[in-house]
Amino acid sequence: MKKNLLLALLSILIIRCSGPVTYDVLIRNGDIYDGSGNPHFKADIGINADTIAAIGDLTKAIGKTEIDATGLAVAPGFINMLSWANESLIEDGRSQGDIRQGVTLEVLGEGDSMGPLNDLMKEDMKRSQSDIKFDISWTSLGEYLDFLVKKGVSTNVASFIGTATVRIYTVGYDDRPPNPSELDTMKLLVRQAMEEGAVGVSSALQYVPASFAKPDELEALAAEAKAYDGMYITHVRDEGVGLLPAIDEAIDVAGRTGVRTEIYHLKQSGRASWEYIDDVIRKIDSARSAGLHVTADMYNYIASSTGFDIVMPAWVQEGGFDKWKKRLMDPVIRRRIAPEIRKSLMERTGSAEKVMVIGFSTDSLKYLTGKTLAEIAAMRKKSPEETIMDLVIDDNSRIGVVYFSMSEENVKRQIALPWMAFCSDGGSYSTEGVFLKFSTHPRAYGNFARLLGKYVRDEKVITLEEAVRKLSEFPATNLRLDRRGSLKKGYYADVVAFDQNIIRDNATFEKPHQYAIGMEHVLVNGVPVIKDGDHTGATPGQVVRGPGWVNK
Repeated sequence: MKKNLLLALLSILIIRCSGPVTYDVLIRNGDIYDGSGNPHFKADIGINADTIAAIGDLTKAIGKTEIDATGLAVAPGFINMLSWANESLIEDGRSQGDIRQGVTLEVLGEGDSMGPLNDLMKEDMKRSQSDIKFDISWTSLGEYLDFLVKKGVSTNVASFIGTATVRIYTVGYDDRPPNPSELDTMKLLVRQAMEEGAVGVSSALQYVPASFAKPDELEALAAEAKAYDGMYITHVRDEGVGLLPAIDEAIDVAGRTGVRTEIYHLKQSGRASWEYIDDVIRKIDSARSAGLHVTADMYNYIASSTGFDIVMPAWVQEGGFDKWKKRLMDPVIRRRIAPEIRKSLMERTGSAEKVMVIGFSTDSLKYLTGKTLAEIAAMRKKSPEETIMDLVIDDNSRIGVVYFSMSEENVKRQIALPWMAFCSDGGSYSTEGVFLKFSTHPRAYGNFARLLGKYVRDEKVITLEEAVRKLSEFPATNLRLDRRGSLKKGYYADVVAFDQNIIRDNATFEKPHQYAIGMEHVLVNGVPVIKDGDHTGATPGQVVRGPGWVNK
């Protein structure tokens, strides 16, 4: 009896001495949008190290670092399904443009990936560098991702392996199918990348040399990704008048291989294709009803951004840039392709006035940045198609271009689709240093804030709960990511807190280098990166690897 009483008193003493539960970070009083799409609720979040330790009423707990989230929406970190931060993160790992919108995972590798590379590819990559200069110390895709993390990045990083990359590695820039030996090598390269942690295989079929790939080649590579439970994701072969058969091709890959398939930045580019949206939705819904896992992502603007190569025939570009440039200098070829360029340009935008030139490599041409193609053509007293060819020659690059080609109504309809995720299709820049030497599409600074401000709060296209789901749990589940994309106990502490009454994009086409506002706090792997709206300088980002990673 005395022994039992002594043990009871000792237990009480231990409890009293142990005090309240302590967390490394404690987020108090937030409106929790957990990523599921379910109604939000009021709760606290306790974080230890890189993991969510508790969600609920933690009033009696204390935090070594405490964040008052009263009046703020607290959500899982956002996933950028198509990021071109490959090079910008090398220059500045803070990922300012994206992290200030709540992006905690950059998914890289649209058709082209930063590995695997052979010596010739490294030389080409080095030669094509513009304002951002860097050494290439890696060979494989896994080595590149590890390089980024070792250098220090604020966001997590993941990547697809590009079909164009493995094609260049083996076949080069020739318009021909790989022979059996080359295809075996391509498949081996995909397997190696999947084992290094690639989340899947990607294609960008509007661009040379990816456009030279036939369906059987794509299916063979997609099947390799599927063997590791990876995804096939594609920039379809045509986003304009040929959009519907291009969608069919993507769905056929899913049907023949069973691979999870996503369509990059779904759009109807050019007025003639705007009416296709009903057929696009019907095709994807039908595929999903038949049991295929087909999804899409998008950015929230009516203008795309790519290069002048998109309006030129593929045969002119065969063999790589030097051969392309040489052909453009041939008067006979110029006369032959000028009508094709004009036709493609008119189908895409309807006018040279709806084409803005934003990306030059040559300093002497940068005074043209922000001008329309019509303005530059008038300055040079040449036709728009001649001007395009001359600019590619003069700048020794494909040149960055904005095409105003989409329908605002279609953008809103796509946002509301249940199988739609989101991407920036841009780099992640800072409003300082080398980044100010070039322009960019405002999506690089504003895509996610634009969704939450313009389309959720102001226009009420979808609810905030649904927007958060599409930005977090939905893409994380599609990518088969381990313990990412949701606010759940045991999940990685990628957490954002924003003021839903204030959040908005500020970047414009004329002045794109402007940060979004309203994102008050961002934690990556439990470490505060944005605190009270300012960057802390922390770089806690890690490689987020796909389900095929062999070193789990």
